[in-house]
Order: sequence, then C-alpha cells, then structure tokens
Amino acid sequence: MTTTTTASTAGTTTPPSTLITNIASLVTNDPSLGDGTPIGLIQDAAVVIDGDRIAWVGESSKAPATDNAVDADGRAAVPGFVDSHSHLVFAGDRTQEFNARMSGRAYSAGGIRTTVAATRAATDAELSANVARYLTEALRQGTTTLETKSGYGLTVEDEARALRIARDHTDEVTYLGAHIVPPEHADDPAAYVALVTGEMLDACAPYARWIDVFCERGAFDDDQARAILTAGLAKGLRPRVHANQLSYGPGVLLAVELDAASADHCTHLTDADVDALAHSATVATLLPGAEFSTRAAWPDARRLLDAGATVALSTDCNPGSSFTSSMPFCVALAVRDMGMTPDEAIWSATAGGAAALRRQDIGRVTPGARADLVLLDAPSHVHLAYRPGVPLVSSVWRRGLRTVGPATAPVNH
Repeated sequence: MTTTTTASTAGTTTPPSTLITNIASLVTNDPSLGDGTPIGLIQDAAVVIDGDRIAWVGESSKAPATDNAVDADGRAAVPGFVDSHSHLVFAGDRTQEFNARMSGRAYSAGGIRTTVAATRAATDAELSANVARYLTEALRQGTTTLETKSGYGLTVEDEARALRIARDHTDEVTYLGAHIVPPEHADDPAAYVALVTGEMLDACAPYARWIDVFCERGAFDDDQARAILTAGLAKGLRPRVHANQLSYGPGVLLAVELDAASADHCTHLTDADVDALAHSATVATLLPGAEFSTRAAWPDARRLLDAGATVALSTDCNPGSSFTSSMPFCVALAVRDMGMTPDEAIWSATAGGAAALRRQDIGRVTPGARADLVLLDAPSHVHLAYRPGVPLVSSVWRRGLRTVGPATAPVNH
C-alpha cells in the first residue's frame, strides 16, 4: 500500500482530505450504490475521507482530487465493524473453567461469581488498562465501534465505577447490574432487584446510555426483568435484553414489548419470538463466540433472516463464555455454522451492529457517514469467511484517522 501527497495543506486548520483508490471491491451497505444489493458492492472503487466523514464514494476512474492519496493496491474495503455486545470491565480470567469444559471434566468454580470477586478486588487502573487492552485488540481486527457493559461488580460502588471506567473508553455504555443475583443477596433476590432499580440505578445512570438484564432461568424472570428495564427507561436509559440464550423464555417478547434496541443471543426461539422480531425494530443480535466456546447449539440465523428480522453479529467478548474480540472470527462462524451468506454476515457485523445501537452514522461507507473503514489483505469481503483465522485486516480508519496500518501513531482511545 502506498501513500502520496497531492496537495499542500500548510497554513490551513482544516484536516486534509484523503482519497483511497484502487479498492478491488468496496462494501458500502448502501443499496443505492454499486450493485444495488443490501451491501451496495462497488468494484474498482474509491473513497474520499474529509475530516471525520465520508465525503464521496464511487468508481476509481471518477474520483475527485484530494490533498492526500492512498493506493489500496487491489485490497477490499469494508465498513468498520460494529461490536454491539461485550463485557470488557473485568479482572482475572477463567482458563481453568474453559479447560475443564473442553476436556469433558466437571468444574465447580463459580462462573460469573468468580469474575465478580476478581473485579471487585481490582483497582480502577487495572480495570481501565484491561478495557484499553481489549479495545486495542479489537481495533487491530477492524472494530471501530464497541459497546460494553458493567455486570461484574454488582454493588452500587462497583457497578458505578465500572461504567465510569467504560465511559472513558467508549460512548456505547450499558448498565448491567441485573447480570446475576450476587451471593450476598442469594436468599433475597427481591431486595437485589430493589437495589438495581433504586440506589444502584441512581448511581449508574449518569454514565450509561443503555440498560440491560439477563432474562433467563437462574437469573431474572419476566416480572423482574420488566421492572428493571422500566426503571431504566424512567431514567432515560434505553433497553436491551440478554434473551433466550440458555432456554426458551420470555426475554425476546419482553424486548419487543419495550421496544428494546436489541434482543441478544436468541438461541432458543419459538415461532412467536421470530414473528415478533420480524415485525419490530428490535434487532436480533447473535453471538456465535458464545456457542463456539460452550459447545452449545448454534442460533438459527437463516430462520430469522427468512422471516424478515434484522440480525446483528457481535463477539460477546467476556472471560467466561466468549473470550474473543474478533469480529472476523464471528463472521466466519456465522457463515459456516449459522446459515448466513458472506454478504449477510458482513452486513450484520457492520450495519446490523449499528442498528442494534440505533445508529445511522456508522456501519456503512456512504457520504455523510463517519469515516470508519477497513482494508483487507484480500480482494473480497468473502475472504473473511473463506480464510478463517487469517489476520486479513491491513489498515483501519476510525473517525477519519488511520489508526492501524503503515506509519500510524499508537492507538489512543
């Protein structure tokens, strides 16, 4: 890949515009462009970035002049990945638990509770360093927008500091005090729900955009989840739901009822669940890393797509059930094991994730969108599934700045 300067910007205060040309194939996610499909594929394409926005897209032969030029050397380009579900504010890991599970041995450690204990014991600096580490890891794999949650503190103080730390690194922050009932409230879960909807919510709401609940047998039931999400709505937090991961349950229908931005996992669905998602604005966010890491049944993406539901893909990056930050890996899993085509998977990992965050400015490469763009060491986005596990990300532009690739500065979140 080569970069040239075509005009001087000395003495100006406006960031220079950049032309990325000689793109073999460009996924725009704008059906009015290119081949007219949902991914709006343009062959032999070019993109102009002006400041932090996309200013122009089209065929290379029609590209306008700019201050700077980057030759993509026949690489494919896709929008920056939008990872709309992760749990990054934690300490420790659960290697022994994973090893036992993969070795077919019983393991009696406390799962989420193990991470809660380690997170409570960690310093703010340690937790912040962990978040920065995983965000940098994700960025190197093409993720330019990432949501993350609390949920490993489960006290007023620890949930609030988790969100405060997360907010230092990303704008997409979710309050998940309702992850599980912590051990100290095991005998009185109603008291914990009162805490989550009262004092804890008051402390956490200023740092969050979203509220989430794990609506599942062994976590929070329908009535508890509704009370938690309704309380969050009253504080200005928009709902999302961990729904129908481990069993059939009320989570999806509750998400649709409350106009949640997303119902996440969606592994066990009735016909009524699928129909509700297909006739709502609630996105079905599928998290194949969790099924991969737990050897569970795969979500049926084909069933949802054929019904007309909007589907997103996300990593669910967390230390227990999906310790991956790689959106390319999740794309490959979705194509191989969940019935998605490569076109559907790239859309769901970009524009689908944007829809799950109720965002129009990301997840697409079209004039006016935020300039988040990934170049692949491949001629087509199909290689993300065709060559699984291969580090194909060559360069990443985030908010108009090249943050991964030749001659880039250290990542600053």
